[in-house]
Amino acid sequence: MKPTGLAIQERDAHADLGDIDLREKGRSATGETIASDRRLFMQFMAFGNVSSTAALITALEEAKLAASLYEDINDPRGVALLTYSESPDYFLTDVRHFLTREPFDSLTPKPEHTMFGRTYALGYEPDLEATLINRPKRRVADPALPWAIWYPLRRAGTFEQLSQQEQNVILAEHGGIGRAFGRANLGYDIRLACHGLDKNDNDFVVGLVGPELYPLSTIVQRMRKTKQTSLHLERLGPFFIGKLVWYSKID
Repeated sequence: MKPTGLAIQERDAHADLGDIDLREKGRSATGETIASDRRLFMQFMAFGNVSSTAALITALEEAKLAASLYEDINDPRGVALLTYSESPDYFLTDVRHFLTREPFDSLTPKPEHTMFGRTYALGYEPDLEATLINRPKRRVADPALPWAIWYPLRRAGTFEQLSQQEQNVILAEHGGIGRAFGRANLGYDIRLACHGLDKNDNDFVVGLVGPELYPLSTIVQRMRKTKQTSLHLERLGPFFIGKLVWYSKID
């Protein structure tokens, strides 16, 4: 008895499982494909009802968390805590334990600003360790880049219907703006994928950091005119705007 079409599909699907490659891909200077199974997870959480930022800093220093603390420009009693690790377990052990104790457990959470994502490679990066691990850590722990804008976004289904070539052209336009600001030392980005990790079903988390706030606002403004933002985004935000007041030392 010949297998039905459905049975053939199920058999082929199981056969393909052994070929799934979850590593991040890059490309060496000689054009060879390079790969890494390392990536950095980052969680952003905001809080209100803060009576003393200094008390929070003292607690963070004692706990030795891998973290950065921001004061909220839109809330005189608001802060945000960014934590990061290569292991998702870190957020359910060290971070969870820390946040359920004083002084953070008496603060008012702002769940609309909660974001969680992972670093990723686009396929052409020559140094995957820098792209996935070292550079994001340095950017969120750099006193020369204290201003920050953090926000989530979700692409519209129209983008996924485009060919790979069309997507590449759109992404190149978008990325060109970010690279230009980076070369001028006006602003840098931290890009995180959050597919299936975000309670609101967003696709990405973006952090913009820089020495001054105005250029970061200009990056967002100029991105509005790109095809990706103007035609292929379903939603953007909410935005958190703040300034770095404490960060853990990077090894």
